[in-house]
Amino acid sequence: MSDNRFLIINIREYLALGTDEEAGEPALVKLLSGFSCPQNKDVEYFLKENAIEFTKKSQSVTYLVFSNIDGALLGYFSLTLKPLIVKGTSISKTISKKLQRISQFNKEIGTYTMSAYLIAQLGKNFSNDLNKRITGEELMNLAMNTIKEVQYKVGGIVVFLEANDKEKLKLFYEERNFKEFDSRMTFSKNGEEYKLLQYLKVL
Repeated sequence: MSDNRFLIINIREYLALGTDEEAGEPALVKLLSGFSCPQNKDVEYFLKENAIEFTKKSQSVTYLVFSNIDGALLGYFSLTLKPLIVKGTSISKTISKKLQRISQFNKEIGTYTMSAYLIAQLGKNFSNDLNKRITGEELMNLAMNTIKEVQYKVGGIVVFLEANDKEKLKLFYEERNFKEFDSRMTFSKNGEEYKLLQYLKVL
């Protein structure tokens, strides 16, 4: 279901216009420079430093979310397809039965391997209090609706994401029927090690 309060633009639409100063890549770079996310600097860094190149290389595709009222940039999300390995012991029997239809099961180590939709990034723009004009739930719904549009055309049933180990985030995803199935350690752009929790949802 679409939400006419928001406008979603695939940044490929900017890139398709090349070096046009008013609507092409230079305009996109200028637009992204105004994005601020002090609560998660990695989310801000990705949008400003990686989103364009990743989209050019089809590593992921970034979608910008604008207000339909005044065109303000409210947030963004980045999507891609990735192989996913899930331990059978980390999921319920109900999810296990669903994964059997679309995955390869390794009996020796008890894992399911499949292709899945990854919500690689999800963030609101805190510049000038723009974050107050869209909720995290609304931004998530826009990302999920975009995935469902692709799913209708090509199939697939699994969505996954990674989140910082914070109670507020854990509750946010669990309330939206994402199930924690694993975790991994990673490093921030500043070289600090931290844990990411991994969640999946079956569509």
